Amino acid sequence: MIESRPDGTDAARTGVIAALVAYVLWGIFPVYFKLVANVAPTEVLAHRIVWSLVFGGLIVALRRQWKDVYRAVANTVTLRWLALSASMISVNWLTYIWAIQNERIFETSLGYYINPLLYVLAGVVLFRDRLRALQLVAVVLAAIGVLVLTFSGGAVPYVALLLGVTFTLYGVIRKKVVIGAMPGLFVETVLLFPLAFLWLGYLVNAGEAAFASGSGSQNALLLLAGPFTVVPLLCFAIAARRLTLTTIGFMQFIAPTLQFGTGLYYGEQLTTAHVVCFAFIWTAVAVFSTDAIRAGRKKPPPVFPVKA
Repeated sequence: MIESRPDGTDAARTGVIAALVAYVLWGIFPVYFKLVANVAPTEVLAHRIVWSLVFGGLIVALRRQWKDVYRAVANTVTLRWLALSASMISVNWLTYIWAIQNERIFETSLGYYINPLLYVLAGVVLFRDRLRALQLVAVVLAAIGVLVLTFSGGAVPYVALLLGVTFTLYGVIRKKVVIGAMPGLFVETVLLFPLAFLWLGYLVNAGEAAFASGSGSQNALLLLAGPFTVVPLLCFAIAARRLTLTTIGFMQFIAPTLQFGTGLYYGEQLTTAHVVCFAFIWTAVAVFSTDAIRAGRKKPPPVFPVKA
């Protein structure tokens, strides 16, 4: 469904508020997964899929986007692409949940800091984009930071790399599919639902399901996995229709910054290798943002109504 876009200051204000809600929610997501830390990551993932399907279906119905869903399901090529994107996002979600529960919040933060830079590299490799000078500097700085953490920290930051790579691939795949954010997520959760439902059924039959044996508050938290997944995505879709790509690109670093803060709050060990790595990453972010602002001033992106 193509919605009209408010003009002027009101549109920008609405977009900024929506983007802030999305990125703040994504930034404090570790708090939620800490609250359900006694539930196995695979069960948390299954609940996230099931309740995202339920809540996402409600949003699709309220926004009257069923035609978009039917069109995607009826198109074999589109459905295959969405099946591939669903596999990428499920791996991303499971990795993220496991990392939070195993005191790897700093690595999740790193993964989403480098994600925009991986998008740039994907553009070069897959779409033959040309790197601007400052973009190249930002990529090199980020690479140095990761290498410092790898060699000084004594281990490859595989959580950060897996999160960054899977989310980049997810974005590249979704770029190929002509479908809005909400209908696309709904179809993805539909495709993932059978496996999630079967896994939950197995856990219940085996007497291992936290949902069946947990407290009421724990069950409520697992139910909230749906809204916590869908609401920030919906807010992001609203922001994307009202803000320039430069503004969105700058604001996207709010989430990993807040994630870094939650890592400090939960007392994760911040080693010297982490400090040096993040120093390079933050410098890369500053360079990347400067380049985006300059590019936006030289050639403001066109503003069109888009599907969300």
